[in-house]
Amino acid sequence: MSSRQTQPERTVLSWQRTGLGVLALAGLLARAAVTDGAPVRLAVAGGVALLGLGVLGGLTPVRARAVDRALDRGTGVAVPRLALAVTAVVVAVAGVALVAVLSPR
Repeated sequence: MSSRQTQPERTVLSWQRTGLGVLALAGLLARAAVTDGAPVRLAVAGGVALLGLGVLGGLTPVRARAVDRALDRGTGVAVPRLALAVTAVVVAVAGVALVAVLSPR
């Protein structure tokens, strides 16, 4: 397999790792919310979990199909709107994590 074919596949795997990382953060937020008895934080953790599931179950498969089609056609595999969506998820989750870390207990 050439590097031209494997690079897009590695990118799809990195999208999966991003989704799993978001889910892991949701788990940490949920644990802290339950420990602190903070139902609002628990709801936020649920929202973060939904974002992670959206990346894993929604955006990553769309990206994988786009990669497969592009490799079959021999064209570029860039999908800027999907990249923007994943970036927005990561930035939003980073903001939630920052607030969670800096907020008083």
